[in-house]
Amino acid sequence: MAKEIERKYLVRTDGWRSGASSSSSFLQAYIASGKDRSVRVRIMDGERAKLTIKIGRDLFARDEFEYDVPLADAKEMAEQALGVVLEKTRYFVPYEGYTWEVDVYAGAYVGLVVAEVEIANEKDRPHLPDWIGKEITGDRRYSNVNMAVEDLSEELVHGLPFKAV
Repeated sequence: MAKEIERKYLVRTDGWRSGASSSSSFLQAYIASGKDRSVRVRIMDGERAKLTIKIGRDLFARDEFEYDVPLADAKEMAEQALGVVLEKTRYFVPYEGYTWEVDVYAGAYVGLVVAEVEIANEKDRPHLPDWIGKEITGDRRYSNVNMAVEDLSEELVHGLPFKAV
């Protein structure tokens, strides 16, 4: 079992671009979701795929299990996704001993840019690059599973208040 501990932020400028070391395009589809768990399939660069199970209510630290799956199986699972299939390009940006992952969303969330940094323990406080904006760690609206299942694009991208159905 692996524990995922991460902090998440909005990105306020594109100053990160000059430090990006690599990138990968993702299609991310949620195939199951519950109050304290999710199952997603992620297709990377159209060439490989992983199935990920996350367990835990805390958006800051959760148990995470990840497995390689055949690309054909991943595509078939993605066709049966709950809600919106997320599209994004992830850029890897090394900064002062950490690798920041900057997600530039496309599709329903075009215009949204979020940065995450994985840390070894909950007390770690990495130095923030100057392109980092508001911290959104724990804000359920920015959880990928909620973005997919609830389609929060109007609120998160256009600043319109979310309307409960």
